[in-house]
Amino acid sequence: MTAEQKRLEEDRNRKAYWRRWGSYLSERQWGTVREDYSSDGNAWNYFPHDHARSRAYRWGEDGIAGISDNHQRLCFAIALWNGKDPILKERLFGLSGPEGNHGEDVKEYYFYLDNTPSHAYMKYLYKYPQAEFPYTQLVKENQQRGYHEPEFELADTNIFDNNEYFDVFVEYAKAADEDILIKISIINRASQTKHLHLLPTIWFRNTWSWQENSSKPTLTQNSPNIIKASHPSLGDRWLYCQNPKSLLFTENETNYERLFGTKNNSLYVKDGINNYIVHNQIEAVNSEQVGTKAAAHYELTLAPKQTTIIHLRLTDNANLTAAFDTDFDAIFSKRQQEADEFYQHISGGNFSEDAQNVQRQAFAGLLWTKQYYHYVLEDWLKGDPTQPAPQRHNSRNQEWTHLYNDDILSMPDKWEFPWFAAWDLAFHVIPLAMIDPDFAKRQLTRLTREWYLHPNGQIPAYEWHFSDVNPPVHAWATWRVYQIEQEFYGRSDREFLERVFQKLLLNFTWWVNRKDNNGDNVFQGGFLGLDNIGIFDRSSELPTGGYLEQSDGTSWMGMYCLNMLTIALELAKTNPTYEDIASKFFEHFLYIADAMDHIGKTDIHLWDDDDQFFYDVLHMPHGERQRLKVRSMVGLVPLFATETIEASLLNAFPGFKKRFEWFINNRPDLQKNIACLEIPGSEARRLLAIVSPEKLKAILQKMLDEYEFLSPYGIRSASKFHAEHPYIFEVDGQQHRVDYEPAESTSGMFGGNSNWRGPVWFPMNFLIIESLQKFYRYLGDGFQIECPTAFGKFMNLNEIATELSHRLMSIFLCNSVNYRPVHGGNSLFQNHPDWHDLILFYEYFHGDNGAGLGANHQTGWTGLVAYLIHHCGQNYKQRQAREQPAIASDLVSLSGNR
Repeated sequence: MTAEQKRLEEDRNRKAYWRRWGSYLSERQWGTVREDYSSDGNAWNYFPHDHARSRAYRWGEDGIAGISDNHQRLCFAIALWNGKDPILKERLFGLSGPEGNHGEDVKEYYFYLDNTPSHAYMKYLYKYPQAEFPYTQLVKENQQRGYHEPEFELADTNIFDNNEYFDVFVEYAKAADEDILIKISIINRASQTKHLHLLPTIWFRNTWSWQENSSKPTLTQNSPNIIKASHPSLGDRWLYCQNPKSLLFTENETNYERLFGTKNNSLYVKDGINNYIVHNQIEAVNSEQVGTKAAAHYELTLAPKQTTIIHLRLTDNANLTAAFDTDFDAIFSKRQQEADEFYQHISGGNFSEDAQNVQRQAFAGLLWTKQYYHYVLEDWLKGDPTQPAPQRHNSRNQEWTHLYNDDILSMPDKWEFPWFAAWDLAFHVIPLAMIDPDFAKRQLTRLTREWYLHPNGQIPAYEWHFSDVNPPVHAWATWRVYQIEQEFYGRSDREFLERVFQKLLLNFTWWVNRKDNNGDNVFQGGFLGLDNIGIFDRSSELPTGGYLEQSDGTSWMGMYCLNMLTIALELAKTNPTYEDIASKFFEHFLYIADAMDHIGKTDIHLWDDDDQFFYDVLHMPHGERQRLKVRSMVGLVPLFATETIEASLLNAFPGFKKRFEWFINNRPDLQKNIACLEIPGSEARRLLAIVSPEKLKAILQKMLDEYEFLSPYGIRSASKFHAEHPYIFEVDGQQHRVDYEPAESTSGMFGGNSNWRGPVWFPMNFLIIESLQKFYRYLGDGFQIECPTAFGKFMNLNEIATELSHRLMSIFLCNSVNYRPVHGGNSLFQNHPDWHDLILFYEYFHGDNGAGLGANHQTGWTGLVAYLIHHCGQNYKQRQAREQPAIASDLVSLSGNR
């Protein structure tokens, strides 16, 4: 057992609270729904970036490279000033949704370099320009650009030319669970001497301004180098600072005078330190050295290429006589070594150094994007006793008054999506389970607890609209986390499996009761997380009237049935009751699978015999039906509803086997259009699948065609067929169309900040890979498909799954000319040695050249690459050695790069 695993064991057994402190600070609290008390629900305008430095947050805090305790009572982060910016750099800047030509977008460069599950070691890099930060230029240039143009990025301003920036490394190492060592290393990358103000900042989340008679914590100066933090529930902590110029104190209170022209409640306000440093307002900080926000002030002069290191220490020990002695560096070295040992133990070191670097940063990103998330709907809707009552019209989420969130959760991206997203989180837990199965399991149990799960059984989607419908992937995630913990740690947590299963029964019932319009086992989930993939906005009223019978919605439910059946059979090994429940899900799956080919009495089904593909069917008000022949991921989702049953498992449950055989013998109508249940496959397995082997061949012929779905970097979300053959549908003289769009969205649907009409998305590719592996377990080596289509090379399904894994991994890994497709045409990342090996895990990827697109720190589900590298990394290294070199100039010249 490694030292890191021992810490996790101590935390699990409550012998030490290693997880109490971690990288839980958000990177954007402004512009969120929970901070929005406007009448019109315009969260971006109600609390813009310009307010953030001056206005106390209600529900959370944000900062750069920050940490907090697990209830975010006390926070620590860094602030910087280069002497030229109009404000302190206390938080990461980006565009709001209405400002960006592709929605909200962070406009900074920062990187999660390392982190461990106990947060005993963490490392973060921020690249801070030495010229004045171009706030206005970034907003103006992006507002002038349309949907068809690329985003204007910080690097496009040429602010990093001639290396005129600081590399700011922030590292944390825990000497004990309540003793956190902090090292800030600043490198002047320029060829001239530069000056910098560094302000490591400690503050309390404002919990006292909202309720009458609330206790207020305090920060006080103990000595010229020590800040004491006293909190009613957290207790006392001390921040030791290595020889600062001074300690600056203010209050984490709103500056009403600046924002609203009214009198302040406090003489000292949130932006007091900003005003002291930037505007030389001496009176803006408290000379009595007391407050709720404080910073150690360092004025640094750095020669060309010089590195300056500052040490701090946040601890529960009031009596450290030598906080920064030789043990300080020794502890850092030890924690770094232990982090290396932990990840070496996880990976086994069986793949290239480059792949290990990518995997390590993927894990780091997953751990850095854990965030304290606090949102109490009833309090938010009513408002606080000491504040004006909200005057909202059509408030968001009014039907979710039970929701009470106060947890550390895995976020999609702590700047662009600093709120949990239900189906995103289901994918986050897959790589998280490799390194911290306890945390992964906690995420799934939280989503299904009574203060999350709606009384009607619905899982909350995300704070912009909790009632939106996301794909029901949580049973799949629960089963996979259970399996991954078995694989990596040899533990079978049946209690976790049963707890989540019981709650998912409620959620499954909600789906059946709410999303099957006609009770015919054909489902209408709405947009289902796939944003603009359809010809219409599938979450809104259709311009034709009526509703959609969804190929993906129905298939997700088929997959849900099989996931629940699999879990039920596992639980039946120790509790026979679950054998009956497994039979129920088996029966329900057969009805759903049959409905994919039989919708009522019409001949218009989800499966199109002519195209040999699945489509959505438009059900119009007078009963007419029409297929919407968009070749998209919607037609591939039926592959996910696939499971194999081992012969030994079937024989272990005679009651289930009897009912299984009864359906085969007595209801042939329910199996004639689905995968064969009767004929045993490889090793006598049985196959449960919506897609029969015959249909599988037809679907894969398109999916593996490089002129359709198969990209060099995975499976596209829409077929390239639509580049020359757009799908067009006219309603009342208005044309609706779907083209192949390999990069950002060219429409404003769902804010225009993501695109499912051509790019490669990791989560769906991951499910495709797993589905092919399941089909392979039944069909074996004899079932071979051309891959790529029409190239004359045949592969079995396991080999195809490996090929797709390699294509996804190649997005991040250096090719034979040392280029990373993820960086696209960004010469700074492709060519500069101080940028080249820094990895950004984007939301999705260009369908033709693999360049990263969308949110650039969405490690959550793109972090699935860590799992792929673990299982395919060694094989990929062998494949690379066989390939011909790529042409670097071709990569850079491709359109749509970032």
